[in-house]
Amino acid sequence: MAGHGVRVERVYDAVRSREHPQEGRERPSGRHFLVDRLWPRGVSRASLEGVGWLPEAAPSAGLRKWFGHDPARFAEFADRYRAELDARPEALGPVLTAARGGPVTLLYAARDTERNHAIVLRAYLEERLSAEAGGN
Repeated sequence: MAGHGVRVERVYDAVRSREHPQEGRERPSGRHFLVDRLWPRGVSRASLEGVGWLPEAAPSAGLRKWFGHDPARFAEFADRYRAELDARPEALGPVLTAARGGPVTLLYAARDTERNHAIVLRAYLEERLSAEAGGN
């Protein structure tokens, strides 16, 4: 749901657009959060200056390992990840606060742009925000 302005973007694309602004891609407005448990390979901390890092909002190491980016496991992965998010709502505090005030972008490193934890997290956040706003 674009109404709350929660976007997802591969961290490598975000870094490329920061390092090569002449390519015509503007950085999306609002706050940006890296939502991976591990810092992405080949990405310097300086290249993500001003980006919040929320490793606790990422899936647990055990769940990540179990999933292994296997598309056949994605639906169950999403259910298990949502259960983890329910168990640690404090991990989402910064991104929820930012989303209440404007657009946010969740940055992730996974290669699969359609089946990854950031997609699940975006839907989860949008549901929370809708519920707060009196939606569903």
